[in-house]
Amino acid sequence: MQTTMMGSNMNMMMGKGMMNNGMGMMDMPMTQMNMMMIPRMEMKMEKCENGMKMMCMSKDGTAVAMMQNLCSMLSGGMTSMCMMMNGMKMMECNMMMGMCKCEMTADGMCMTWTSGDEMMCSMIQRCCDCMMSMMECGCNAVMCMNNTPVCCC
Repeated sequence: MQTTMMGSNMNMMMGKGMMNNGMGMMDMPMTQMNMMMIPRMEMKMEKCENGMKMMCMSKDGTAVAMMQNLCSMLSGGMTSMCMMMNGMKMMECNMMMGMCKCEMTADGMCMTWTSGDEMMCSMIQRCCDCMMSMMECGCNAVMCMNNTPVCCC
């Protein structure tokens, strides 16, 4: 969906994608917003033996199907977790320090990040601790695959 907002003394040049500020000067080209709805899920994180596990669950079948489809389409790339508060990014963990495994369940999916390397495993578990404490303090978690939001809580 594309929307255009025009002020009282601003004119849109049709077909050019440029704004004229009324003084004969051309501003930067307008960029198109890329927005999509992402499913809201219940998200739980826990440490496991060689890393961490995150479960995304919902009773809404449509939300579950959408999230599972997004995970299937975007699998194989970088996975990241973003902690948000009041629409602002507070922290982002790029989960590139281990092996990522995504398993579909009846009510959502289970994502596991593990590593055989002791230091990488420790790093994954510390990210898990940090994200769990931020969620307890009121942050929302957004899981992204290839920089595309897949689900949030």
